[in-house]
Amino acid sequence: MATINFKGNPIHTQGEFPQVGAQAPDFQLIKADLSEAKLGDFSGKKIIFNIFPSVDTAVCALQLKTFSQKAAAMEDVVLLFASMDLPFALNRFCAAEGIENAVTTSDFRFHSLAENYGVKMVDGPLSGLYARATLVINEAGKVVYSELVDDVVNEPNYEAAISQL
Repeated sequence: MATINFKGNPIHTQGEFPQVGAQAPDFQLIKADLSEAKLGDFSGKKIIFNIFPSVDTAVCALQLKTFSQKAAAMEDVVLLFASMDLPFALNRFCAAEGIENAVTTSDFRFHSLAENYGVKMVDGPLSGLYARATLVINEAGKVVYSELVDDVVNEPNYEAAISQL
């Protein structure tokens, strides 16, 4: 369990968030086309893995757009996003914003990030949704950058994550 904040007020997450040096836990997510995605699908590739509460909030939308822009020229990097949003909402957002280099996924069916990544908020006004987090996973599946953002309303440290690639 971790303690983070929502607008300066302490809230908690369930489980343990992966730390640098750990093997990235597996996940089972649903992509925009309703097919499944697992960590092994991206084996041998660098991953910027972003987890967030909902694409329908300003900071989450900004996070997706900013990482998409920063990773636009990185051909060897998978830009992976996950939330509890339905795949249709994620697809709509990317289409409206012209984002084509991101793999958006939903954990509405399996809740694997709650169990394996420790990002489910268990109290506060967003209880049940996922906290804001960024991981960079190398080609061998090891976590080389890990940030569970201290306050859900804050943006992640884009430059620190990108620098690990």
